[in-house]
Amino acid sequence: MYGIGFITLTYPIISMVDEWWIRRKGMAFGLISASSGASGAVMPFIIESMLKSYGHKTTLRCIAVAMTILTLPLMPFLKGRFPPAERSVAPPVNWSFLRKRLFWVYGLSTFLYGLGFFFPPLFLPTFVGAVGEGPKSGALCLAVMAVAQVVGQLAFGYLSDKSMSVSVLAITCSLVGTTASLTLWGLAKSLAPLVLFSVVYGFFAYGFTSMRVAMGRAVSDDASAAVATYSLLVFLQGIGNVLAGPLSGLLVKGVVGGGYGLGRYKMLVGFTGSCLLGSAVVIGVWHLRPKGVR
Repeated sequence: MYGIGFITLTYPIISMVDEWWIRRKGMAFGLISASSGASGAVMPFIIESMLKSYGHKTTLRCIAVAMTILTLPLMPFLKGRFPPAERSVAPPVNWSFLRKRLFWVYGLSTFLYGLGFFFPPLFLPTFVGAVGEGPKSGALCLAVMAVAQVVGQLAFGYLSDKSMSVSVLAITCSLVGTTASLTLWGLAKSLAPLVLFSVVYGFFAYGFTSMRVAMGRAVSDDASAAVATYSLLVFLQGIGNVLAGPLSGLLVKGVVGGGYGLGRYKMLVGFTGSCLLGSAVVIGVWHLRPKGVR
């Protein structure tokens, strides 16, 4: 029910943004994505305090009430650029991009990215606790990551509107995310490298998610396909979100100790880095192939 509600609210907004923004569409979608990071800069502290004081039931109910109160007053301001009569006769979506190999290259890259992308924000608080820090330090890392997410998604959304190759931008995000995961996270034994990891991962790893609009433009110049390509890429990354729970049960093993990833998390860290690296390799190999094969 939460997922259905989220989609029902989100995609009309995305459709409206697609109508209003043309040249700076990547930046606009980056701003939409970054807004979640803006709230994430303060919510970890609020949630941590409420969980400690009231427990999870009351905390979840308060969040539900707050979401309703903060969202409903904005509804009257959500208006499309075109009048309803004109939208009703809009041309059908041009699905020809599905026949282009580059779309599926981006799709496979996004899927691999999604398999590893969600583990750091999920496990960073418990990892911070495993190095001897308290709950507030875990909330701090999530807040720092959220702030870096805002800057990263705005920056890469802006760059994707320029003449820079979306493939180069996506590979950069993946490779830096890989390096940060395998070094700053995997080798961390104290809070300082984890805070630095939160900054780097938040900026670059979340920056990848703002590439969807530019990826869509790279495979189709038809305006009717923008939301369709965006939605399919979100779907492919979302599969990773769904699999994160079952996979974590297989990857997090043993007790906290010394060594890489504190022992217990070494497979999780390695899997995250491998997925992000695989995402970069898929795009890189495609562009290194002979033009005739493309």
